[in-house]
Amino acid sequence: MVSADDARRNQLLAVLPEIEFLRILPQLEAVDMPLGQVLYESGRPLSHVYFPTTAIVSLLYVMENGASAEIAVVGNEGIVGISLFMGGETTPSRAVVQSAGHGLRLRAPAIKDEFNRSGPVMHLLLRYTQALITQMAQTAVCNRHHSLDQQLCRWLLLSLDRLSGNELVMTQELIANMLGVRREGVTEAALKLQAAGLIRYARGHITVLDRAGLEARTCECYAVVRKEYDRLLPHRIAS
Repeated sequence: MVSADDARRNQLLAVLPEIEFLRILPQLEAVDMPLGQVLYESGRPLSHVYFPTTAIVSLLYVMENGASAEIAVVGNEGIVGISLFMGGETTPSRAVVQSAGHGLRLRAPAIKDEFNRSGPVMHLLLRYTQALITQMAQTAVCNRHHSLDQQLCRWLLLSLDRLSGNELVMTQELIANMLGVRREGVTEAALKLQAAGLIRYARGHITVLDRAGLEARTCECYAVVRKEYDRLLPHRIAS
C-alpha cells in the first residue's frame, strides 16, 4: 500500500484537501518508471493516469516518418494522461520516461469518478491542464523563434525544476528526439554550455554547474511557463 508520505511527493496529490486525499490514497499503485518506458502511445486508449514522484515524463508528438519533438514535460508537479478526465480517452501524443525514477498510477475509472464529483479534484486538475497547455504553447513558440542553445537551456531548467538534484542522465539521441533536432546539433549546443562553465556534459550525463547562468542565457519562454505554474498551482488547495 502506498504511504501518505510517498503520495505527497507528487505536488498535485500533496495539495489536495484531506478528505479527497484519503479517498484517493488506497487506490494508488506505486510503479517504477525506467528510462525510455512508454506510458502510452498515440491514439491508444489510456488505462491509467500517472503521478510522477521522482521520474520525469516527456510528451512527444511523433510524425508518420518517425521524427518526434517534445511538446511538454511532466514531473512531480503534475499528472500524465489528462485526456482521460478531459473526455478524449486518447491523444495524438506519446508519453515517454525521459528521466528514470518512480511514480504512482491510478486507474481510469477512479480518476474519472473523482473528476465528475465536480469538487476540489476537478478544479485542481483543470488548473493543472491550463498550466500544461501554456507549456505546450510556449514550447511551440520557442522552437520556432529561439536558438537551439536557448531551447536546450529552457529544457534543462524545466527538467531541473522536476528533480531533487542537479544531474540528468540522458543520451544524445533522446535529447535530440525531445528537441526535434539532429544529434550533432545537441552536441554542439551542449559543448557551448560546457565551455561557458554552465554544465558538465559526458556520456549521457549532464550536471548543471551554474543554474543562474542557465537562467540568464535562456529565452523568455522558461520564465513564462514557470510563472504560470506558480500562479495556477498554489501550495494549498482550499477544502
